[in-house]
Amino acid sequence: MRYISTRGEAPALGFEDVLLTGLAPDGGLYVPEALPHFSLEEIRSWRGLPYTQLAFNIMYPFVEEAIPEAEFRRMLDETYAAFAHKAVAPLVQLDANEWVMELFRGPTLAFKDFALQLLGRLLDYVLEKRQEHAVIMGATSGDTGSAAIEGCRHCEHVDIFILHPYQRVSEVQRRQMTTVLGDNVHNIAIKGNFDDCQRMVKESFGDQSFLGGKARLAAVNSINWARIMAQIVYYFHASLALGGPDRSMAFSVPTGNFGDIFAGYLAKKMGLPISQLVIATNKNDILHRFMSGNKYEQHQLEHTLSPSMDIMVSSNFERLLFDLHGRDGLAVKELLENAAKGPVSIEDYRWKQARKLFDSAAVDDKATCATIREVYEQNEYLLDPHTAIGVRAARTCRRDVEIPMITLGTAHPAKFPDAITESGLTVKPELPAHMADLFEREERYTVLDNDRAGVQDFIAKHWKNA
Repeated sequence: MRYISTRGEAPALGFEDVLLTGLAPDGGLYVPEALPHFSLEEIRSWRGLPYTQLAFNIMYPFVEEAIPEAEFRRMLDETYAAFAHKAVAPLVQLDANEWVMELFRGPTLAFKDFALQLLGRLLDYVLEKRQEHAVIMGATSGDTGSAAIEGCRHCEHVDIFILHPYQRVSEVQRRQMTTVLGDNVHNIAIKGNFDDCQRMVKESFGDQSFLGGKARLAAVNSINWARIMAQIVYYFHASLALGGPDRSMAFSVPTGNFGDIFAGYLAKKMGLPISQLVIATNKNDILHRFMSGNKYEQHQLEHTLSPSMDIMVSSNFERLLFDLHGRDGLAVKELLENAAKGPVSIEDYRWKQARKLFDSAAVDDKATCATIREVYEQNEYLLDPHTAIGVRAARTCRRDVEIPMITLGTAHPAKFPDAITESGLTVKPELPAHMADLFEREERYTVLDNDRAGVQDFIAKHWKNA
C-alpha cells in the first residue's frame, strides 16, 4: 500500500517511511492511496473475535508490505495484553440504546493508548531493521504525552521529547509524563498553549537541521498515520458487539484534533455501517462552527475543564478536507493557506456532503459539569469531562433513537478530579492500583519559553548521541 500527501506535492511512500516521516515534506499529512474495503459478510464473520484478532484483520492491509504477519500479531498481542480489561474496549450502557465505550483501560488511562502503545513497538521494529535512531518530538494537550512516553520509553532506538503547555494540563496528566525518569525521556513545559506546541513540532519537521543530520525526527501526534490506523479498530469492535453490521451505528466523539473521529469516518469508508458521527467539542469550537455553519475561523484559545480538547488548529481536519475536495492536494493547500490569514468556507455542495454524516455540538464547562452530575445520579457512573461532552453532544444531536448511540469514553475520570468536584459530586475518583503512588513520585521536566529556536537547541543538546 502506498501513502500520499494531502497537499499533493510530496512523493508517495510505503508504510515504513510514512511511520518514520510523520509530516509530509510539502506540509501535508499522509493518507492511504486507497483504503481496504470489507464486505458485510466479512465483517459479520468477525463477531466474537478477541480484540487483537479483530485489530489484525483491520490493520494488516495497511502494513503487510513492511511487517511480517507473525511479527505484527506479536506486537498487537503485547500492546493489548497491557490493558486492564479483557474486552480491551468494554461497553457500558447508560440508557436504552445509549452506550459509552471505555477507551481508558490502557496503561495511561486514555484512548491514546490504543495507538501509542502499538506505535512504540512499530518504531522499534523499523528502526532496528534499518539500524537508525529517531528523535521523537511531540506536542500534547494532556493525554498524548503520557501514552507516547509509556509506549516509547523502552525503545532502544528512540529519544522522546514531549512538549506540553505549562500549567495548562491537569496535575494527573502532568505527573503521568514527568515522573517517567528514563534517560531517553524528556518533558518540556512550554510557556504557551497547545497550539503553540503543535506549531513548533510542525515547523521542526519542516526543517530538521538542528539535529545536524545525525538522527531523523519522528512523530507521535495524530499527524502520524499509524495513530489513525489503530483507532479505526474500536469502531468495528463496538458495532460488532451491538448487532453490527446488520444494523447501523451512531458515534459521538469528544475531539479537538479530529483524529479520533476521522478514524470513524474511515471505518465507514471501509464498509462499516455508520449513520452518524457527532463532533463533540468544548468552548474551543472551531470544528463545530465549521460543521454547523461552514465557517472555519480561529478564535482565541480558551482554558477549560476538558484540557485535552483545548485546541484551535485541528490538524487532522485536513485529511477530511482532502476527501471533500476530491483528493485535490493543491486545492487543500490553497484553502489552508487562506485559513491562516482569516475565516474560510468551502463550496456549499462539499459542506452539505460532509453534513450527511457529521453533526456537531459545543459544550461549555457548566453543561459539562451538569452532565457529569446527571449521569452519575441516573446510573452511578462517573464520566470524565471529555466523555461528558461526548454524552451531552450525543443527546443534543441524535437523529434516530432506534440506532445505537455510542459515545467514546476517552479518559478515566481520575485524571480530572477538579471537574468532578466542580460538578457538585462528593465522590472522589481513585487512580488504579498501578498509579496509586503517582503523587509521591519524583518529577522531572524543563520549563522553556515559547521559542522554537530555544526548544530545538535543548533537543539538540539532550538526545542520546548528541
